Amino acid sequence: MTFLRYLHYEKPYIFLYLASFLISAAVFFTDSNDGLEWGTFFYAFTLSSIVLFGFLLIRYHQNSRVIRQMNDSEEYNSLSLEGEFTNQYIEELHTKHIREMNKIQERQNEHYDFIVSWFHEIKTPIAVLRLLQQTDMDADSLKEEIAKIENYVDQALYYAKLDSFNQDYDIQNCDLIRITKEIVKGHSKTFFTKKIRIHFQVETLTVQSDPKWLQFIVNQLITNSLKYTEPGGEITISTFENPQEKHLKIQDNGIGISQKDLPRIFNRGFTGETGRTYTKSTGMGLYLAQQLSNKLGHYISCTSEVGTYTKFTIHFPQDSDPYLQRQKIHNE
Repeated sequence: MTFLRYLHYEKPYIFLYLASFLISAAVFFTDSNDGLEWGTFFYAFTLSSIVLFGFLLIRYHQNSRVIRQMNDSEEYNSLSLEGEFTNQYIEELHTKHIREMNKIQERQNEHYDFIVSWFHEIKTPIAVLRLLQQTDMDADSLKEEIAKIENYVDQALYYAKLDSFNQDYDIQNCDLIRITKEIVKGHSKTFFTKKIRIHFQVETLTVQSDPKWLQFIVNQLITNSLKYTEPGGEITISTFENPQEKHLKIQDNGIGISQKDLPRIFNRGFTGETGRTYTKSTGMGLYLAQQLSNKLGHYISCTSEVGTYTKFTIHFPQDSDPYLQRQKIHNE
């Protein structure tokens, strides 16, 4: 099929050859002399040259027309098979370029929306700090507001690092329970103020991850539970392990998430009914937690029922790094 297409584009040259051959044959056959005469030869050569010149002139005008159409961004018919494939390739590149530009534009819009939302979020704890300066400053309240600011700054920092994640991580054995308890301790003021009970139903659990990024992930989930758990509620942290995975579960008895919103809670910038109704939200915390989890080889799942509970589960694969396994055995 490709050879036939090639011949289709080479028709002008085929016609040129046939015309030259027929002219030469006609001249020689109409020559009355029995032998080959130089005059006859030059006559045939002159006619063939005229045909060749006319052919080149036509091709020149065809090429000039195509070039003008290309400069005017008009559609044009290629003059060769190579040109057809080149045109298809250019169109594919153009389509790919448009898609990439759309992605870049979409990402810029997302960055803008996040920054605007982030500024609105961080203004609240800053305003509280200014009020605390004008009153008797409570150390616990000060720590709480500073922790909020640190969390918002961490969100912006980790969001900026998503694309360069592979340059800034260190997989090692992490004591997940110790990390979780440190995070809970950092939120002690909020637990006390809202009278939220914390239950640890955990055993020692070691997972392979980056401790810095893992701390951020767990912190986002606990922060989310605290935000949407009513005063007097409770949060339960438990672990589970099977032959395939290790799980860390964070469950609250808060306002819950509607089944309509549940599949989208890890989408970038998604706040849902809960985020719009109960508190201002950037919709970035859960998105970042899921993205970082995936990059570390983990993932987060969520189940919920409105008005009853929300449960986040971080899924860790069983230890698979031979170096870390040998290191663990050596330490024992």
